[in-house]
Amino acid sequence: MRNADTNSRRTATMTATALFALASSAAVAHHPIHGKFDPDAALTLNGIVTYVDWRNPHTHVFMNVSDGDEVLNWAVELESPIDLEANGWSQATVLPGDAITVSGITARDGTRQIWGDSVLRSDSGSAVFRVSNEPPPPPLAPRPTPRWPDGQPALGGTAESINGYWGYPSATVLVEDGVDVAMDASGMLEDLDDAARVAPMQPWALALYRHRQERSLRDDPMYLNCKPPGGPRQYLSHLGFQLIEDRDSERVFVLIGSGNRNYRIIYLDGREHVGQVGGDDDNPLYYGRSVGSWDGDTLVVDTRGFNEDFWFTSGGLPHTDRLRLIERFTRIDLETLEYEVTIEDDGTYTRPWTSTWMLRWVGGAELPFHLCQHNRP
Repeated sequence: MRNADTNSRRTATMTATALFALASSAAVAHHPIHGKFDPDAALTLNGIVTYVDWRNPHTHVFMNVSDGDEVLNWAVELESPIDLEANGWSQATVLPGDAITVSGITARDGTRQIWGDSVLRSDSGSAVFRVSNEPPPPPLAPRPTPRWPDGQPALGGTAESINGYWGYPSATVLVEDGVDVAMDASGMLEDLDDAARVAPMQPWALALYRHRQERSLRDDPMYLNCKPPGGPRQYLSHLGFQLIEDRDSERVFVLIGSGNRNYRIIYLDGREHVGQVGGDDDNPLYYGRSVGSWDGDTLVVDTRGFNEDFWFTSGGLPHTDRLRLIERFTRIDLETLEYEVTIEDDGTYTRPWTSTWMLRWVGGAELPFHLCQHNRP
């Protein structure tokens, strides 16, 4: 029965992957932009570039703008240098002295900051810093899953196959399988009345989720304090992740592209869950303690021991320190990884629930080097 359900879910999820690819030209910002910038406060500025701050998590271009007899300096916030470089831009694309026209939305707190939806050269009108996150075209026919000499699927690269990482997730927000609600890439609901449908929340959790949504996700601790993307959130970022199998020591390292070069370890040596929520070497504060085993071609991972200091998904779904994740990693073919997670948290949800999405293999590339702390005060 499970095989039939799994095949059906894979078909639905692969369809979602295709649809996601069509919509992937939308903004790929790492943080909820509307938490900082007001979507109802659009503005166009003309000015002269004074400085370019080319650092994660977001690039900033500073520009002088004439306002009558006064010249004011504005900060234009853009996507990460990782995304800009992937689209052919560099720190030298615009330089101090260049004249640019910027259109976007301004900061909620009234400071001279604007999110750069459009950046044009004033003299030619040509666009600069335009970003899309489209995955590469898939091969005409699926290529087989790479395997180790004993036949076990390789979750990453092997000595005989090219290295790389997993990226281009077909979902960027955690939602229960089978639920169809409209929201943007950062998890902001189009209709707040859909909140109760996202996951089977207890009344207090639903109230908190609605509150976070009403505040445009501006309380996200990953945005405010660079807290790590614990829980399933690490697999929802377009910055990707890498799975390094240490078969001799029976463990898998999960290297995370977002956050601050964070990593977690999945132990496959049969050990039990130990440690306290307060954290120790075996039980990190944000990633829990993970033990796993193989079920056929699927790696099944049981993770427990989370704290409550982070959002375990974009969009603001709550959790408690009773959170437990059952994760299933299945490499369907060389290019495709299915990730399925079942959330068990009887302090937050009325029942266990499951969410599934796909990721694409980015072969021959290094995991992006992202440090959230780079341009934070």
